[in-house]
Amino acid sequence: MFVHTLYYYWVYYCHLSQFFYVFTTAPGGKDKLIIMNLKVTRGAGPSVDKLPVEIVERKGKGHPDTLADKAAEELSVRLSEYYMEIFDQVQHHNVDKVLIVGGQSNAKFGGGDVIEPIYILMSGRAVDVVDRDYSRQVPVGKFAVEHTREWLSKDLPHLDVNSDVIIDYKIRAGSTDLVGNFDLETGVPRANDTSFGVGYAPFSPTELITLESEQILNSEKVKKQWPQIGEDIKIMGTRIDDKIHMQVAAAIISSETKDKDEYANVMDTIANIVKDLSAKITDMEVDVSVNTADSPEDNLFYLTVTGTSAEHGDDGQVGRGNRANGLITPYRPMTLEAAAGKNPVSHVGKTYNVAAREITERVYKEHPDLSQVYCYLVSQIGAPITEPLAINVELYGDCDIEKVTTSARSITEEVIGKLPRVWEGFVKRQYQLW
Repeated sequence: MFVHTLYYYWVYYCHLSQFFYVFTTAPGGKDKLIIMNLKVTRGAGPSVDKLPVEIVERKGKGHPDTLADKAAEELSVRLSEYYMEIFDQVQHHNVDKVLIVGGQSNAKFGGGDVIEPIYILMSGRAVDVVDRDYSRQVPVGKFAVEHTREWLSKDLPHLDVNSDVIIDYKIRAGSTDLVGNFDLETGVPRANDTSFGVGYAPFSPTELITLESEQILNSEKVKKQWPQIGEDIKIMGTRIDDKIHMQVAAAIISSETKDKDEYANVMDTIANIVKDLSAKITDMEVDVSVNTADSPEDNLFYLTVTGTSAEHGDDGQVGRGNRANGLITPYRPMTLEAAAGKNPVSHVGKTYNVAAREITERVYKEHPDLSQVYCYLVSQIGAPITEPLAINVELYGDCDIEKVTTSARSITEEVIGKLPRVWEGFVKRQYQLW
C-alpha cells in the first residue's frame, strides 16, 4: 500500500511539472540522472560538407564585436571571482550588454595617431552590495574600468589604454524576480531564462580553415615574426563544390609598416600562411585573397594605429559576432543568444551551448562512422537547469541508430548531470565563447 501511494504521488508530480526525469542509484551509491524526454533522431539530407555551397565566418580577437564579447565575459569572470571570495558562491549577474563606439584615427605608413578615442559602455545587471544594509558595496565600476584596461593592454599592445579608449559603465542591480529566482537555488540552479543552446560536430574543412587561420595569424609566433599584422582579422570562408575561397581582412599596424612595398610583402605572407594551413587540413583547392578593398593607386590601404578597426568608425556589440563555438555558420543550426557576459550558473543561454557542444563532440568521437551530429537543448525559466524541456540529438550518416541512441543517452545524461558545476569552467576560462 505504501509503495503504491508513493507511485501515485510520483505520477502526480510528473503530470504537474511536465518534466520527465528520474534519479536512480548507480553502483557506488551515487545518484544518476535518467532523462526521459531525450529524442535521438536521424537527420534528413546530406551533411554540411556535402552541400554544394558552404559559408563560414570568423571575427578575430581584435574585431570590435569580439572585443565587446570579451569585455562582457571578462567582467562576468571578475565579478564571479569576487563573489566567490566574499559570498562563497557566484551571485546573480548578467553583464552581457556592451557597446563599443568607434573612434577616429590618422594612420599612415611609419606612424599615425588616434584623434578621437574609442568609447566602451559596459551595461547590465549585477548584485552590487555585500551587506543588505548597503554598508558595503561590490566594486562593480572598478572591475568594469580597471579590469577591462588590463586585458585590453595585453590583447591590443599598440593601443594606449590611457588615452586611446574611454571606458564607461551603467550597471545596476538585477530585477527582483530574477535575483529571487537565483537566491532560491539549493544544489541545482534554476534556469533564469527560457532559451536554447545548440552544438554540432565535427567541424568541416571549411570551418577548420576559417577558425584556425585567424588563430594562427593572431598567434604569438606569427606576431613576433610579423609585427605588422594587427589583431583585427576577419575571415570569410566560402566553399563552392570542391573549391574553397578564403577572404581575409587584416588590419595592418601603421607604425610597424614603413611603405607600400613592405605592406605588399605582408599581404603575400598572410596569404601563404593561410594556404600552408589549408594544405594540412584539406586536399581541396584553396584560394586566398587578402585586403581586397585596398587601392594602391589611390593610396588606400587597411592601415590602423592600434590594430583594431574600432579606432576609426567601426563599432561593436555583444552578440553580433562569433557564436559560442567561435564561428558564424549560416549552414548550421545556430542560436542568436549572446553567451558572453551572462552569469555562468543559471543562464542556460550560456551553459546549454557549451553542454550541446560537448554532447556532439563526444557522440561523434564514439561513433566516427557518423558524418555529423547536432544537439538542441531548450530550457524553461524557473526549472532546474538539469531538466531541459526538450533535448534532441540528431544523427547523420549510416549507423545503427539503436546502438548510437544508447551511447548518446549515456553521454547526454552525464553532461547534463554536470551542469550544476559548469560555472567553474567559465570562471577558469576553459570554454570557447566567441
